[in-house]
Amino acid sequence: MLKPRPVNHHRMFLTCYEDTLNYGWHHVDLFVHDEYGREVNWVHWTVEADGPEAADVSVRREEPLLRRTTDWEPKTSAVGAPYWTAEAAWDADS
Repeated sequence: MLKPRPVNHHRMFLTCYEDTLNYGWHHVDLFVHDEYGREVNWVHWTVEADGPEAADVSVRREEPLLRRTTDWEPKTSAVGAPYWTAEAAWDADS
């Protein structure tokens, strides 16, 4: 049993990818973590192309009230595939 139980949605971040394995699935993930770093929820959607530029276009189209709050940070997965992460938040005016 997890203690304490994750109940607070503390951090949201976007992740986008480069399809170096040629799966043909270009997508963006929005992850929600609690204050202990545990994943609480996530959602993903298809984009037209790989990388941060396509991710930004898709976020504006699919979730216009969601905004990226940090620059995209490049990373590399365990299998050598490039991906990027950026913090995100819902627009405070919404």
